[in-house]
Parts: sequence; C-alpha cells; structure tokens
Amino acid sequence: MKKWFLNWGWIAVYAVVLAISVLIIAADGHEPIEEKQAEKVTITFRHFWIKEHDRQMLDIVEDVVAKFQETHPNVKVNFEGMDQTVHREQKLKSEMVTGTPPDMFVLFGGAEIEPYVRSNRLMDLTDFVEKNGLKQEFQDLHLWTFDNHIYGLPIEGNAEPLFYNKEIFRELGLEPPQTLEDLNEAIRVLTAHQITPFALGNEERWPAAIFAHYLMDRYAGPGLIEELVQGDESLSFQNPYYWKAFKQLKTWIDEGAFYEPANDLSTEEAIERFTSGEAAMYLNGSWDINLFHNEKAPAGFQNQVGVLPFPSLSKGGNQSIAGGYTIGIGLSSNLEETKWEAAQELLKAFYTEEVQRRIVYEALRIPSMKITYDSEKTGPVFAQVVEMMERSSQSFVPYDNVLPPEVNKTFLKVLEEMIGKQATPDEALEQIQQTSTEYWQLRRSSLPDGTTGGATW
Repeated sequence: MKKWFLNWGWIAVYAVVLAISVLIIAADGHEPIEEKQAEKVTITFRHFWIKEHDRQMLDIVEDVVAKFQETHPNVKVNFEGMDQTVHREQKLKSEMVTGTPPDMFVLFGGAEIEPYVRSNRLMDLTDFVEKNGLKQEFQDLHLWTFDNHIYGLPIEGNAEPLFYNKEIFRELGLEPPQTLEDLNEAIRVLTAHQITPFALGNEERWPAAIFAHYLMDRYAGPGLIEELVQGDESLSFQNPYYWKAFKQLKTWIDEGAFYEPANDLSTEEAIERFTSGEAAMYLNGSWDINLFHNEKAPAGFQNQVGVLPFPSLSKGGNQSIAGGYTIGIGLSSNLEETKWEAAQELLKAFYTEEVQRRIVYEALRIPSMKITYDSEKTGPVFAQVVEMMERSSQSFVPYDNVLPPEVNKTFLKVLEEMIGKQATPDEALEQIQQTSTEYWQLRRSSLPDGTTGGATW
C-alpha cells in the first residue's frame, strides 16, 4: 500500500516540475512545439489572372491554394486579383518604395524586377530552390537570377507567334508569309477585300510592342538591343535600323492594317474579330490560345488557325521567336519566420509535375518546368506552337521584359501615339532615346563610383 502512494507521489512531483519547465521555456521566449504549430498565419497573395483568357490558369491556382489551406488549417491565404497594368506599373512599384508589398505576388522576371532585387525587396530563393532539388527542374531561370542568386520562379512559359486564318488565306490565294515582302503583299490583298489584316487590341498598351520588337529584331538583329539595355553610350535608339522598323509599322498603320481605334480595343475584343473572320491575322502570346475555341468562337475555329514565326526580312533570314519564361511568383523579403515557413510550403505546392501538367492540358500554357506531356491532347494550335518552338534555333526575350522600366514606359507610350497617328517614327525614337539617356545618367550618378547600382523605379 505504501508503495502505491509513493509512486503517485513521484508522479505528482514530476507533473509539477514539468509544468514549471513549460513556464520557464515560455518565459524564455520559446513556445512549445504544439503551440508553435497551431499559430495562425495569414499570407497575402496578389495575382493578375483576371482576364477571360486567364480563367483556366486562375482555376488551377485557386485549386492549389484551396488544397494547401485544407492541409494547413492554421494558414489563411488572402488571394487577391488585380489588373496586370495597375499591379505592375502602379501598385507594386509604390509598395516596393515603401517596403509594403504583398507577401507573395505574380510578376515578370528580367529588367522589371532588377530594381526590386537591388533594393533588397525580393526574398532570395536560392537556398529554397537548392533544398527542394528544383534548380535542374526548370527550363530557364536566367530572367530570375541576379549575381547567381534566384529571386523568383517562373510559373509558365510563352511564345509570341503569328496566328493566321488558313481558310481566309486559301480563299484569297495567299501563301503563309515567310518574309516581310510576303506579309506586305498579304496586307494589300486583305485590305483590298475589306478584311482587316491584324486583330490588334492595344487597350493595355503592350500588345503593339510585339509588332515593334519583332520589326526591330528583324531589321537590326539581336545584338543592338542587348547593348542598349546595358547602357552603351556609343549607341542610340535613333539609328537607321530602328527607323526602318518604325517606318514599316507606320506604313501598316497608314494602310489600315489595324482596326481603328485599336488603342481602345481589349485583347478579348480583338480576338473576337479574329475568330469571327473579320481579321485574318493575330500577333500575340500563346496564352491566348484557349480563346480560339471558347464559347464565343465558331465551332471548329481552332482547326482553321495556322501558326508561324514572325516573317524574316528576306528569304531564309532571321525568324527568331519572342518568348521565354517571364511570368512567375516572387516573395517579399519582409517575411517574418512563421510567414516565411508557410510561404515556402505554398510555393512548393505550385511547382509540381501535377500542377505543371494541368497548366499544359487545361490552360494551354507552356510549362516552366521540365515535364513530359502529350501534345496531341492539347489541341491543334498549341501543338503547332510547340512544333514551331522546337524548329526554331533562336529566340529573344520580349523587349518589355528587357528594357529598363522607365524606358519601357516611354516605349509603350510612343507606340500608343503611333497607333493613334499622333507620332512619327522620328518623334517616337527621339522620345525613347531621351528617356534612355536620362535613365542611365541617373543610374550612373546614383553611386559615388559611377557604377549602376541603386534602385531606379
């Protein structure tokens, strides 16, 4: 009997000691594991998948977030959609200046995020990528890598082909254009038959830039822009090659190759003109493919669509394709430990084979990771885009992803003015060069040694 009381006495003493230990640990600032695991965490996540052509992509991402919250009941994800231009050009820039961006956000790699990297506003994901064995799993990380550190991860790839209506071309006896001369002839024939050559919706201002950067690439080659975006003072946007490119664009504008007013048309409205047969060609990104066979497109329209690289200057010439792995996810560098841990878990959930295959099969987007998929299950247009990319030996990053942000702002503005017949090629190039000169002067004066560090928004 005495032994029974003795055992319970030791148990009571042990319980008291344990309770005191817990209090001491808590007082020392170390929470018990159980309490730490149950701590409530809220992550803000902003995206710009709000357009009709983004619907499938948004469905996939929302599913990932919903499943994540089911398995992480202590984490709440505030998922917010915002217009792409407002997010990129206004909201995020001001938040980066004040150091108050969302915890996670969708953004474009390359020149656009370089100021954020220099100002230490983006979380360094290098260790995260290494720890999770992801570095070799991506197709290309160069737009997200600065000084050998990774500051974001691409979620999808893209290409910018020339889509054309095979039926219209066949009826008018036109061959798919291989050169700019072929394209000019097609434009003349199409306008003579009251068919608008290009369905352009420039409401967001960047679609017109696709025409400009292709023409600039064809007339000057890839080397010139690469040197200009590095601030080479011996070079200028006001050069004979870019003048010819902008002159060709002005000729198309004057010939009625675009709808008027194209600056007021949305992407969706432009695509409706293409799918209805009012326009014969559409130059934009592979992200729009799903709109070629949605409920607004005629049945079987996707079978009428041909896919080409933008024509070369001459036969057998450069037909490099604009595109890359530009759209991705970044994280704020301000994340405290509990948020950072939760954000890593959510980030891992996006970069899996399952999610990447859904991006291919459901959203018809090019995967950013090295996965296998059956192109025959993606529909004829996506399959042609993939085939075109496999045939091409050259590609370049769209200029709005390589031009410094302030220069790109002027680039898009002058193209808007040209489309609206308010600026000549000379005036447009002069404005771009002036902004570029001012930008690099500011960059070089931002540090005492004249280097180009520091943030320039």
